[in-house]
Amino acid sequence: DGRMQVAGYAAPAPNAPLEPFAVPRRELGGHDVGIDIVYSGICHSDIHQAREEWFTSIFPMVPGHEIAGIVSEVGPEVTTYKVGDRVGVGCNVGSCGTCKPCQLGQESYCASVAPTYNGYEMDKVTPTYGGYSKYVVTDEKFVFRIPDSIGLDVAAPLLCAGITLYQPLDIFGAGPGVRVGIVGLGGLGHMGVKIAAAMGAEVTLISHSPSKEEDAYRLGATKFLLSSDTSQMKDARSSLDLIVNTASSQTSVDPYMRLLDFDGTMAIVGLPENDLTVSAFSLVGGRRRLVGTNNGGVPQTQEMLDFCGAHGLGADIEVIPFEYVNQAWERVVASDVKYRFVLDTATL
Repeated sequence: DGRMQVAGYAAPAPNAPLEPFAVPRRELGGHDVGIDIVYSGICHSDIHQAREEWFTSIFPMVPGHEIAGIVSEVGPEVTTYKVGDRVGVGCNVGSCGTCKPCQLGQESYCASVAPTYNGYEMDKVTPTYGGYSKYVVTDEKFVFRIPDSIGLDVAAPLLCAGITLYQPLDIFGAGPGVRVGIVGLGGLGHMGVKIAAAMGAEVTLISHSPSKEEDAYRLGATKFLLSSDTSQMKDARSSLDLIVNTASSQTSVDPYMRLLDFDGTMAIVGLPENDLTVSAFSLVGGRRRLVGTNNGGVPQTQEMLDFCGAHGLGADIEVIPFEYVNQAWERVVASDVKYRFVLDTATL
């Protein structure tokens, strides 16, 4: 059927350990780029989907949407990349191109978007397989240039964690004079602190873990709020303009909403399994906004990479071999990583 097979790892069934798997990849079409994957980041969403904690999934599943590598071949009509280019692939590999989000360059909001894994190509029949593998074929539109100033290893997590935090910080105006709060210091949150600080904002890290304080300052925060300390939280009311909430386990967002000043915004980017609650009073009290943002579209993802390149920003990572992937997943669930695992495909 014109498909080759490459080495990778897959979850064969819900909740099953990952194991070696021959990943089918299509032959290059006219606009396709073939990429030798060098590093693949581990995102918590890989685990949620492989364990069917959000919705029914497609198996066997090859997770991974934080892909960094080198172009090894290009289709005959490709104009943007050449062999040897340093590139990345993020959360999506296709979209309809005609809906309003697509026309605005916000492809991640396309109703028929093709996710990088646990989904289908635009033909709606061919399953997509992600970055836990040696090689991937991707339409050139969904391939991004990684600046030379960032190592491929620390760049890989930017393709999800980086853009997921860059988008709300960018569209809600983080910058000099703006007081930004980041809830949670994990794979997402640590990039939020770095990016917001590089944008010139005054950054407060909000965490339930006192052990995160030192790292918060190292990464660029100027204040630290312990969310379990009710007197600290009370004193900090109405002290922030924008909060980006990365927490993947929480119930009520009211304690954080009350930290917002008049016309403040809280953007939800973490995805707890349970529903969140919010009191109408904490919204109407300061004309506050509660919004959600997804990973970003194509133009903004490239903009984020260029921004990170200009500021020398990459993720804080622990590079691991593929045979360690199942232990790494357990450590992600236990929040025992600073702050992103990255798989080294040389170990495949």
